[in-house]
Amino acid sequence: MPVTNPWLAGPAPTERLDRDRLSERILNLLSSQNMCVLATTGPAGPLATPVRYFHLDFTLMFTAAAGSPKLRNIAGDPRVSVGVFAPLVGQASSRGAQIFGEARVLLPGDDDFATYWPAVRWQSDHVERSRSLDDPPQGPLVVIPAGRIVYTEHWLRRDGYAPRQVWKPA
Repeated sequence: MPVTNPWLAGPAPTERLDRDRLSERILNLLSSQNMCVLATTGPAGPLATPVRYFHLDFTLMFTAAAGSPKLRNIAGDPRVSVGVFAPLVGQASSRGAQIFGEARVLLPGDDDFATYWPAVRWQSDHVERSRSLDDPPQGPLVVIPAGRIVYTEHWLRRDGYAPRQVWKPA
């Protein structure tokens, strides 16, 4: 029987990408997607929430409504996991990242707010909702610096690399 991707058969390679190549692949994924699933834990148990994100290098960020369940959970336990993935067509196209870190909730005037806020593209939301571009949102900004990233890309097998790679900050 013909096999579309014979390099997917058999045991997966174990070779590691060098840090620069792995970093480039992760940043490509983060730059080519804009939705993630944020996992938090709270008194009612786990919560997985689809969220539109932005990023600066290996720090993800998103806006949230004050008092939302995800913000309540982060206030109780800032440890989060974020899943970012590309559309799946088949095993060969499997590409995604699990990002682990501690979330920080920033408000205008907080340290670092001005560092991250310019990367948030709020203008399109305002236009869609017929809001003035002269009145930017003032709501919370959640910032998640990556403490560890587990990156999966099955296409790496084709070049003899393990499909699952682990990135940590330097």
